[in-house]
Amino acid sequence: MTTLHTPAAVPARPAWRRSLAAYVALTKPRIIELLLVTTVPTMFLAQRGVPSLWLVVATLVGGTLSAGSANAFNMVYDRDIDAHMGRTANRPLVTGAVTPRAALIFASALAVISTVWFAVVVNVLSAALSLGAITLYAVGYTMILKRRTSQNIVWGGAAGCMPVLIGWSAVTNSVSWAAVVLFLVIFFWTPPHYWPLSMRFKDDYAQAGVPMLPVVETNVTVGRQIVIYSWVMVATSLVLIPIAPMGWLYAATATLSGGLFLAEAHRLLRSAKAGESMAQMKPMRLFHYSITYVTVLFLAVAIDPLVYLAIR
Repeated sequence: MTTLHTPAAVPARPAWRRSLAAYVALTKPRIIELLLVTTVPTMFLAQRGVPSLWLVVATLVGGTLSAGSANAFNMVYDRDIDAHMGRTANRPLVTGAVTPRAALIFASALAVISTVWFAVVVNVLSAALSLGAITLYAVGYTMILKRRTSQNIVWGGAAGCMPVLIGWSAVTNSVSWAAVVLFLVIFFWTPPHYWPLSMRFKDDYAQAGVPMLPVVETNVTVGRQIVIYSWVMVATSLVLIPIAPMGWLYAATATLSGGLFLAEAHRLLRSAKAGESMAQMKPMRLFHYSITYVTVLFLAVAIDPLVYLAIR
């Protein structure tokens, strides 16, 4: 005789843990990780060596709070369109795990705390840049650009470049041309990073009424734009060599990783011109590589000055 065993019920997480997880989700932790990848290497370059560990930690804490605030504001405003997209349908404000009022208070608190933290613990310039980043993303991109223009991610992406300036100013209490070049690298990187993702989820954006470039233009047009921005991005990354100045390690890394980025961008354009389906085009290949690219490039930004110190 066979005995049937009923699987033991998985205990539900305590209410406080569910609530904590929901508030953490409001900050979009994965996006914050990517932003911080650019902050610390920039601090190494600004220092031309290893910056104070306390300063790095203080800047990362402030940057995390600042980015979390901007992302939470974004979720509050975008909760209506998030409900129509499969990729965002499980966000806390869509599921009701957090109320709009509570999320707005949370976002505002993070904005105040991050600004005060930077001003008191780091410096006033970093605090101003941090507050500017929150405003650019929450107001400039989310409220003004996202639903009105297919160039939303281009100009709205400036908010994602701010951690570079914040990292530099945290070390030097100033902004130099080298910091501006790194800012522009991220600025030109954002469209070829995000548009492949938009191509993959084009139907979701169309259903939500968000005019992302792949929604309003053909795949060929999007592919051409990706290639143009990719070339400008790689060229800008090479401008850092005489401006910073940078050594052989950064030069080699920027050239090789940039060459691979361009090859992948052109592959996507060729696929679009051939009329291939989205599955055949595989736009997410470029999306995933773009994350690898920016990580490797900024690792070189951090390590290059250390190599110079070691051989000097």
